[in-house]
Amino acid sequence: MNKVVLIGRLTRDPELRTTQAGTPVCTFSLAVDRRVKRDENSNQPTADFIPIVTWGKTAEFCNQYFSKGNRMAVEGRIQTRNYEAQDGTKRYVTEVIAENVEFCESKRSADSYGSGYNSNYGGNYGNQTENGLESRADALGPNVSNEEIPF
Repeated sequence: MNKVVLIGRLTRDPELRTTQAGTPVCTFSLAVDRRVKRDENSNQPTADFIPIVTWGKTAEFCNQYFSKGNRMAVEGRIQTRNYEAQDGTKRYVTEVIAENVEFCESKRSADSYGSGYNSNYGGNYGNQTENGLESRADALGPNVSNEEIPF
């Protein structure tokens, strides 16, 4: 089974392109919190930066409604591919192909985050909706504190 579920913050605005066949494709990077145990008494916070790719209507949705700093949940699969770079070397890429994306905070919380103040940070977003999509943040993982975000 190849199934991935991630919650994190966008590290940059989504970038929408169109394939030669006319299919929308959107790429962005998600900062996902992770704790590294340094010794028995402390956990060092860090983040993984995961490249995400969406296709079709999901790509258009991400481009329209998400921006840098937004907290989102992504469900999908891991895909590896390779290509030949301009210098002739073979390059390998591992990325998440998102099949479902959801908001993990209300629009008001996202706007507050962008202004540097977020009175709802760390609150329960599980029952709030944005454009009819329910957030499943409570079921998918813990909230991230401001100190743990790398940007």
